[in-house]
Amino acid sequence: MRYLFPIIAFGLLIGVFIKGLDPERDLNALPSPFLGKDAPAFDLPKLKNPSERVSSSDYQGVVSLVNVWATWCVGCRQEHEFLKSLAQEESVPIYGINWRDRREDALEWLDVLGDPYIASGYDHDGRVGIDWGVYGAPETFLIGKDGTVLYKHLGPLDRVRWNQDFLPLIQEELENIK
Repeated sequence: MRYLFPIIAFGLLIGVFIKGLDPERDLNALPSPFLGKDAPAFDLPKLKNPSERVSSSDYQGVVSLVNVWATWCVGCRQEHEFLKSLAQEESVPIYGINWRDRREDALEWLDVLGDPYIASGYDHDGRVGIDWGVYGAPETFLIGKDGTVLYKHLGPLDRVRWNQDFLPLIQEELENIK
């Protein structure tokens, strides 16, 4: 009996490791508890003009993206050019939540690299990010016209992910509205 517990524990640990090595596992899949539910409401000061506000009501009635980003985030820099190209295509409006950052750094970032966002809210203390269940930046949420979370992507967004994961959902959302 004394040796049985370590053998069982070792067997369970082996099972966890094998599951972790599964090549079919999507490392970017970190489900959101909000999928198919209302996106969390937020109201933040705008990054560029703190006397103005950006909130979840700004994107009501429109299929849109909410992108959580920060200047200290390497993945955010990787996806930034793609977000700018998306903004130029005007396929969906992109709202930013600048998360746990310094306002000065974020303003310089957008000034130097360009601003793909309709507006960015400044979430200095990270409370809105917590409400959204953010694990780390970048995270991008696809929001339906009715305000529900249709999809969550963890990590840098690129054309492949956009075409594979986002576009079909956007097209489906737009067809359901007609």
